[in-house]
Amino acid sequence: MHLTVYHLKTCDTCRKAIKAMTAVGHDLTLIDVRADGVPAKDLSRIAKAVGWEKLLNTRSTTWRGLDDVEKADMNSDKAIALMSEHPTLIKRPVIDRQGASITVGWTKDIQAELI
Repeated sequence: MHLTVYHLKTCDTCRKAIKAMTAVGHDLTLIDVRADGVPAKDLSRIAKAVGWEKLLNTRSTTWRGLDDVEKADMNSDKAIALMSEHPTLIKRPVIDRQGASITVGWTKDIQAELI
């Protein structure tokens, strides 16, 4: 199965996920959210599929560094704009199964589906 994985090369969870999926033979296209960026149209599509609340990483150092005005009154458009400006706000890994489904994170459920 061909998968597109939005990741961060310094993220341990992303590295584990990529290693596990490669080991079982998945064909991966890797997109480093910091180095490559994520086009707004892709972010919108992913947010629509999984919900912007799930996609926005509010536990990240980047989130904690934002001022209260930027964090206030969050909605889909504002979250997508912030994630476009600060790609490390995207919860990772995002795994796009080419139209079949999109998942966020590397939970036991996701692992069971993919490996």
